Amino acid sequence: MDWTLLLHALILGIVEGLTEFLPISSTGHLILAGDLLGFNDERGKLFEIVIQAGAILAVCWEYRGKIGAVARGLPEDAAARRFIFNLAVAFLPLALLGLLFHKTIKAHLFQPVPVALAFVAGGLFILWAERRQHVIRFESVDQLTWRDALKLGCAQAFALIPGTSRSGATIIGGLFFGLSRRAATEFSFFLAIPTLFAATAYQLWQERALLNPDDLGMWAVGFVSAFISAFFCVRWLLRYISTHDFTVFAWYRIAFGFVVLGTAYSGVVDWSHP
Repeated sequence: MDWTLLLHALILGIVEGLTEFLPISSTGHLILAGDLLGFNDERGKLFEIVIQAGAILAVCWEYRGKIGAVARGLPEDAAARRFIFNLAVAFLPLALLGLLFHKTIKAHLFQPVPVALAFVAGGLFILWAERRQHVIRFESVDQLTWRDALKLGCAQAFALIPGTSRSGATIIGGLFFGLSRRAATEFSFFLAIPTLFAATAYQLWQERALLNPDDLGMWAVGFVSAFISAFFCVRWLLRYISTHDFTVFAWYRIAFGFVVLGTAYSGVVDWSHP
């Protein structure tokens, strides 16, 4: 058993869980962490797909009551059917654009420096969004219409650019479109379920030739660590946004992005793709 590999799996699982639902980009952090750990080959990319499922299940567990109620209410409850329809509508923009442009984006943007630039740009956008007057039209995700859901789906599609943040694009888009902070955050959580499950299943199918039973131990460590860290992160974020805005995440993104750019161009860190 390679204990170094298991340690890397533990670290990357924690990184995935802590960053998947915060507006700071899990993909960006995994690209950078994988680069530093030397675990950014095709095997590493497959590992990132597997541990992503652990973070998704954490949201499913946290909202199991809501998910169960919606599932039971589908035959007769119009609100439950509207909720599912809104998620389907919001899922479409990223799914369609992802199918069309994923290979091009992966070939050119899945590298440390473009990710760092996206970190900085996203941070500046959050700062701008937080300085605007926030007019709340929706206090709950159940109040959204399909048109509002489509707008949020278009916002989420910006996350195809690594370093942008799927949750960040959806949450900040929600603030622009009149959702309360909690409603925007929760819709981002709910939308993550079909989005990330579909992305995980699609990428696993695409990379099925790399599946190796010998990697089960590594996958298990990453999956469990991603689940646990994501579970606590989701709960913390919901408490945090009840009394704070997202400015701290913006400054973190900007500072982190400049650190990566500075180390890349100064040679302090030997990034694989400077």
